[in-house]
Amino acid sequence: MTSGPLPWRVELRHVTKTFYRGRQALTVLGPLDLRVSDREFVGLVGPSGCGKSTLLNVIAGIEQPTSGEVWLDGEPAPERLGRVAYMHQRDLLLPWRTVLDNAILPLELRGIPRREAAARARPWLERFGLAEFTRAYPAQLSGGMRQRVAFLRTLLADRPLILLDEPFGALDALTRASLQEWLLTLWEELDRTVILVTHDVEEALFLSDRVLVLSPRPGRIVREIMVDLPRPRPYEIVTDPRFVRLKAEILAELRARSTLEVPLDGT
Repeated sequence: MTSGPLPWRVELRHVTKTFYRGRQALTVLGPLDLRVSDREFVGLVGPSGCGKSTLLNVIAGIEQPTSGEVWLDGEPAPERLGRVAYMHQRDLLLPWRTVLDNAILPLELRGIPRREAAARARPWLERFGLAEFTRAYPAQLSGGMRQRVAFLRTLLADRPLILLDEPFGALDALTRASLQEWLLTLWEELDRTVILVTHDVEEALFLSDRVLVLSPRPGRIVREIMVDLPRPRPYEIVTDPRFVRLKAEILAELRARSTLEVPLDGT
């Protein structure tokens, strides 16, 4: 058996998604083709309502495509639930569980005994700056700390593909910038594949290898922009002329599409 490069970590082949309510049909995605390679960080931007979150739900297996196929690791993957780690904008921490108990939830769901799960999580709690808060409850944490717990829970799911849906969207600018740097450092160390949905063009550029621009509904990939900026990236790179040029290019694309594509009400 010969070895070769790893196939695409995730591949969408002519995927569409239509929701039905009675006799009414609303197509929110597609047709859409997407390929993301191993250890790549891809950002998705687009106008509100263009199907970005639906796209992540389809990849994760929460939704099934109306047509087309989703492939994982070079094979068709009709059943995908549990194969992908997924972090939503809301931290979704369980208020009755401590920081430690929230973090180890995916391990417990896989049948790992609590003692073993806690032992696996504790070194990470230290790295995430949460070691002093293992017995704290979500209501006792700041927004940034809650997001760190949520990301740790996502990481402990131990999946090679991580989906992030506006993970820092509800945070203030300073906390958001700090967590973006923190996420980038972790990604560079852990070699995971990440797909990030965000409304923040600057965030997408700072974190990503590629930024994909989606059209208004039904969402389709209408532009791919390679982020040819060196890594590691200090946050100060947002003032670099190359960064500013790429940001202006993406914003111009979004403005143009908002007037030329199908309106958000579908008319």
